[in-house]
Amino acid sequence: MIDGVATDSSSTPGNEKPRRARRTRMTGAERRQQLLEIGRTLFAAKGFEGTSVEEIAAKAGVSKPVVYEHFGGKEGLYAVVVDREMRRLLDMVTGSLTAGHPRELCEQAAFALLDYIEEYTDGFRILVRDSPIPQSTGSFASLISDIATQVEDILGREFKNRGFDAKLAPLYAQALVGMVALTGQWWLDVRRPKKAEVAAHLVNLAWHGLDGLEPKPRLIGHRKS
Repeated sequence: MIDGVATDSSSTPGNEKPRRARRTRMTGAERRQQLLEIGRTLFAAKGFEGTSVEEIAAKAGVSKPVVYEHFGGKEGLYAVVVDREMRRLLDMVTGSLTAGHPRELCEQAAFALLDYIEEYTDGFRILVRDSPIPQSTGSFASLISDIATQVEDILGREFKNRGFDAKLAPLYAQALVGMVALTGQWWLDVRRPKKAEVAAHLVNLAWHGLDGLEPKPRLIGHRKS
């Protein structure tokens, strides 16, 4: 089969003409999935502005109206791609938080983000770009905030056990998740050191920093406000 066309490879006797190729038509769901995959690849490589409906349609072997029929245009396709990637990453991170010990939970969260970057590189490249259009699920920053909310509950329990102010858990959750997310953006391109080593160093900084927390931190510089 070539480009969705089934051909008869058997030899034809005498002067008989070969049978006409039979074109296999995609279902609506199959075409939609094909356009999503093509759009995802192009948006990751070229960004939203650098990708055109013409190019998406050409790579799919369809006319421009087909893209409009399924998504209403480039903006609609982009919105669906981003929404799917955000949900995938959020599910991977929140689904990884299964351990009971806070340090292991930190490891699981770090590994989940790095796993996503490694397995869904195109998706992560799309997410960390500044979105040119409003998204139903917000932005990468809002996604990080959603993940931080999951971590917030864990930190809140740990703060209570240590006699710290649990109301500060959201602040620390944002700081920890932001640290991992920014490191992930850097690791996206360099891919050094190995994933497990990156996770170990992230948790080393996060855990030993948390382990040595002062209940009431103080400023030592001249500025106090």
